Amino acid sequence: MNPAPLTLVTPEEHPFAQFVRILGKGKRGARDLTREEARQAMGLLLDGTVEDTQLGAFLMLLRHKEENAEELAGFTEAVRERLPKRDIAVDLDWPSYAGKKRHLPWYLLAAKCLAGQGLRILMHGGGAHTAGRLYSEQLLERLGIPLCRDWDEAARALDARGIAFAPLVDWMPRLQWMIDLRNTLGLRSPIHSLARILNPLGARCCLQSIFHPGYQEQHREASRLLGDTALVIKGEGGEIEINPDASSHLYGTAGGQSWDEEWPPLSPQRHVKPERLDPARLQAFWHGEVEDDYGRLAVQATMALALRGLGTPRDEALALATQYWESRDRSL
Repeated sequence: MNPAPLTLVTPEEHPFAQFVRILGKGKRGARDLTREEARQAMGLLLDGTVEDTQLGAFLMLLRHKEENAEELAGFTEAVRERLPKRDIAVDLDWPSYAGKKRHLPWYLLAAKCLAGQGLRILMHGGGAHTAGRLYSEQLLERLGIPLCRDWDEAARALDARGIAFAPLVDWMPRLQWMIDLRNTLGLRSPIHSLARILNPLGARCCLQSIFHPGYQEQHREASRLLGDTALVIKGEGGEIEINPDASSHLYGTAGGQSWDEEWPPLSPQRHVKPERLDPARLQAFWHGEVEDDYGRLAVQATMALALRGLGTPRDEALALATQYWESRDRSL
């Protein structure tokens, strides 16, 4: 009796495989994703329909290639399509994902001070993903910045205090999960930079700090493609904070037009880096109990940066920042 003929069935290709292939087809065959391909790929990632092996391959191929503005715009569109439509007025979108290790996070005092002057600031971050750094989330309660676990809480905090911090894990948990793969993959993935461009509530201006050279222009262009007003810098430690000891290049976009500006150092000589980061010093400095020349310059320059993003010329922004700091409510 002859055995039954063997029937071979070719398995269907996974829908996400095409995007891994586009990025990984070798030096001559690989190419960038189009904006639409990037939107589709990120949509599949966010919807959880991708195998873990595909996710790791995709993120690392993208990291090796380096994401461009079209890809960033497409990824952002996929995220925004999956966010609830909320009518919450925000002046400044302030992402905080890097953490600080050389200097205290003076930017938190800058944001707090601006909120006290009537600006509405949404901060968001991705948790303490790298050891040895001080993250915004660890200091919110100490500095009186509301931690909000949903958009209704954020809206109430913005109305009452002018500032709210919304953890990424609450409003886009799949992205947080990808960020948390940092210690599994051994490298930060492009999600770390993507999170800075998301502007989930459509703020009037999106501030962004991108540490690695060359990425600032890509982020500005991505924001321009998305129709956002944005201001991108290489902030101190990767956070939105001006280093007063160094010159700062501002990459701006508004109304579909890009602009550049160079800010010189505010200090004639470099300050000595603190031996350790003591968060209690932030509170003491806010209350006027201690002096810190570096901290004062960093806070005021960072406030001026935010005002510049909203359209105020540099010199006027610096003068306003000084005025705002001197008139802050020290009891808060």
